[in-house]
Order: sequence, then structure tokens, then C-alpha cells
Amino acid sequence: MRLEPVANPSTARRLGLPALAIAATMVVAMGLALLAGASPLATLGQIAVGALGSKLAILETLNRATPLIFTGLAVAVAFRAKLWNIGAEAQLYAGAIVTVLLGTGALGGPLVLPVSALVAMLAGAALLLGPVLLKTRLGVDEVVTTLLLNFIMLLFVSYLLEGPMKDPMGMGWPKSQALIPEARLPRIVDGLRLHWGFALAILAAIGVWVIQTRTALGFEIRAVGQSPEAARFAGMPVNAVLVKTALLSGGLAALAGWSEVAGLKGLLSQDLSPGFGYTGIIVAMLALLHPLGVVVTAVFVAGIFVGSDAMSRAAGVPTYIADMLTAVALLCMVLAILLTKVRVVRG
Repeated sequence: MRLEPVANPSTARRLGLPALAIAATMVVAMGLALLAGASPLATLGQIAVGALGSKLAILETLNRATPLIFTGLAVAVAFRAKLWNIGAEAQLYAGAIVTVLLGTGALGGPLVLPVSALVAMLAGAALLLGPVLLKTRLGVDEVVTTLLLNFIMLLFVSYLLEGPMKDPMGMGWPKSQALIPEARLPRIVDGLRLHWGFALAILAAIGVWVIQTRTALGFEIRAVGQSPEAARFAGMPVNAVLVKTALLSGGLAALAGWSEVAGLKGLLSQDLSPGFGYTGIIVAMLALLHPLGVVVTAVFVAGIFVGSDAMSRAAGVPTYIADMLTAVALLCMVLAILLTKVRVVRG
């Protein structure tokens, strides 16, 4: 048995294999429910109802999808250029820190929201700039440096919340002061948690799509991702393209932290992110790195998590099934992507 490249994959192959990957994920989900002692079809139905069965459920799913769209876009942009940004979690927290620093009284008035968003993006971009410079100048593997930055940033956040940024009125809990009202994103629906960060995430996805398909930078990113050597031979500044890609990717990931603090939590805590940066990798891969597809897959993954919470309460099935489902979905999709490019032949 050997793998043979497929020169021009057909539309049926490019669309059919990802569809089969999703179907395989559902089969695995039913198997997991069966192992947990629940009805497979009833479990899937409860996940769907929990995610989409009411106005409150739909809005909560979209709310959970908001940071996943930002981190998914960050990963998709970087991976398109073969820049393996595994540090979206750290960049998210960098954006959150800046949001709290500016939103607890340092700034006021109507400009506090756009200024905090812009500075948060700059913080996330700066955090990814170091690893990409190490990659372009010294050949250091960015997978290692960006991954380690996640742990460094979490320790830094812990230090801040136990020290300089700790709320003196927080009764000893490790959390920051709350944002002033002017620094908070308004709700889309009064009385519910969905905020305008979701709309901004949609606009960000459209903006990334325009950059990738309608600008010279987007063409350079695709060219560098397909073959850095060919791009360099054609006269493209490969290192400069990677730096630009890193700045855009880090800025997008930081917006996830900004939106969670300004739109939802209103303060910084160490459990601000349950792994949005890592889940963004799954979202981007399921979307085949397409920025508009990131929106769809982010809602899909968010629906699994929100629906699994409801399913766990109704059927007594552990919520960890959601983590297993997203992992299986990623593995199936990676295999589907591989099989669109190669075929297995005897010989």
C-alpha cells in the first residue's frame, strides 16, 4: 500500500470527504452515548435541543462561538502561511490584560471601547512577533515557542491577579477590578448575554476573507504557505510576509480576550478562557482554513459544548463527551483533508 498524489481533486472528492468526516463524528458520538448508558439518538437530540432548541439556547451558542471565531480566524490566517501559531491562548490573555488596564478607569468616554480594542490587538500582535522573529532570524520552531508562551502567560496572569491587578474589594478572590460601564460592550438582546462582540467577529471574518482573496497580502500569504522557496524565487519578501501574518494573527486572537472581558465577564480572572485558543485550532481545521467557514464551524463547536451541558443535565451523560467529539471531529477532518490530496493504491 502506498500514497499517490491526486493532481486535481474533483469537487465531489473535496466536499464529499469532509461530509463523511462529519458523519463519522456523529457515529462516534452515538457510540460514546451508548457506552455511557444512554440512548444514542436521544443524546444527539438533546445536544441539538440544548444548543438550538430555544431563543436562549441559540443566543448562548452564538455567545460561546464569539471567542472561537476570533481564535479560529487567528489560527486560519497563520496556518495559511504555514506559520504554526499554537499560542492563541496567550494572545487572548494579552488582549484581556490590556482591556482591563484601560477599561477600569485609565480611559473614559466613548473612545474607551475602540481604543482598548486597538491596543489589545497590538498586545496580541506583539506577543506573536517574538516567536516569528526567532523563526525567521534563527530558525527556531514556532510551535515550541508559541506553545510555551501559553504557560508563561497563564503564570503571568496568576501573578497579576494575586498582586498588582488584584481587586482590593474582591474578598481575596484572584480577580481584577470590574470595567467601568463605558468600557463594556452592549448586549444585542437586552437581558441576555449575547453582546456586540459577536457582530464584530462576523465582520472580522469578512475582513479576513477580503484580505485573503482581494489583496496582494492575501496572495503573498497563500504563495508563502504553498511554497516558501517558490515565493522567494519569485521575489516575494517571505520573512516580511510571515511577520505581517503574525501581526494579523496575534491581533485577531487578542480580540477574543477583549470581547470576553468587555462583552461578557467585565473583569479578568484566571479561568477567563476554558481553552478558546486551543479550540480555535480545531475550528480552523474543520473550516479548512476558510475565514467564512470559521464562523460556521465555531457555531458548530460552540453548539456541541452548549448542547452537551444541557444533555448532561437531562441524560446524566458526562459533559466530557463534548471534548471527545471535538477531538474526533478534528482527527476525522485531518484525515479527510489528507485523502483529498492523496489516494491509497496497491503497489
